[in-house]
Amino acid sequence: MNVLVTGGGGFLGGRVVRMLLDRGDSVAVFGRSRYPQFDGTGVRCIQGDIRDTPTLQAACTGMDAVVHTAGLPGIWGRKSDFWSINFDGTRSVLAACRAAGVSKLVYTSTPSVVFGRDELCGVDESQPYPKRYLTHYAASKAAAEREVLAANGPRLATIAMRPHLIWGPGDPHLIPRVIARARAGRLRQVGAGGNLVDVTYIDNAARAHLLALDRLAANAPCAGRAYFISQGEPVDLWPWLRQILSAVGIQGDLPRVSHRIAYVAGSLLEVVHKIARLRGEPLMTRFLATQLAKSHYFSIAAARRDLGYSPWVSTETGLKRLTESFRPGIR
Repeated sequence: MNVLVTGGGGFLGGRVVRMLLDRGDSVAVFGRSRYPQFDGTGVRCIQGDIRDTPTLQAACTGMDAVVHTAGLPGIWGRKSDFWSINFDGTRSVLAACRAAGVSKLVYTSTPSVVFGRDELCGVDESQPYPKRYLTHYAASKAAAEREVLAANGPRLATIAMRPHLIWGPGDPHLIPRVIARARAGRLRQVGAGGNLVDVTYIDNAARAHLLALDRLAANAPCAGRAYFISQGEPVDLWPWLRQILSAVGIQGDLPRVSHRIAYVAGSLLEVVHKIARLRGEPLMTRFLATQLAKSHYFSIAAARRDLGYSPWVSTETGLKRLTESFRPGIR
């Protein structure tokens, strides 16, 4: 199969590329940079912006499928940036796929598209989109997901994957941020603890995308649908994070703050950052306070049924691999 991976130089996209190569697919990567990690692998790297439809269309020519992992993540930033990259960029991908005759599109979404302010405990894909979002990221990804699913049809089959909190060796986002905050004395346990949260080991998230790629076809049960992806069992968030912190030598209990106080503080800090046009991310936001204090985990029954998905790498094994990667000289 000839597959184009947008954002193939990223954490998830890069693992998808490696797995495609391992099974013998022909792979091209589309992104803003040149990716030397793929030198000598046979991967064709195409530099460009996903909002540039003509360039993207040229990259899609001759492709059987596109895996669209590119996007702008984050809990803070300019609304225009999130909507331009996540929404307009996805529209550009759809247009390029149609123009080039690509028959399959696997889109990387997020469970944040259904997260408002309330706990989500074991919900499935029937969970509706909330009326309001706490981040531009979630709002822009939800709008993009709607576009992708609405585009499903006889000529272009589409599917949206919703992996939750991807982690593992090489993670440039979640785990490094937690460790950096703890080392700086800026990490607080928000809430009373005991909140259950879904996480997804990187290999499981990538394999889920390959399963979607293989099962996807016009009129397939999975076509035009979104799927939650996770380890299948939520972790008790704060003890899980303390295990990771302990592995890098950060011991002891974390200072605690109630969700109410953290939420109010986040609201105030968001206002200050907007008015003063401060650089960087607020120490706390409403979204971060809510994510850290409340439970949010999801049923993966549909992914098991329609995609044949299962979390091949357990959370225990994943933690072992992660902690081993912290050793000097090991990546």
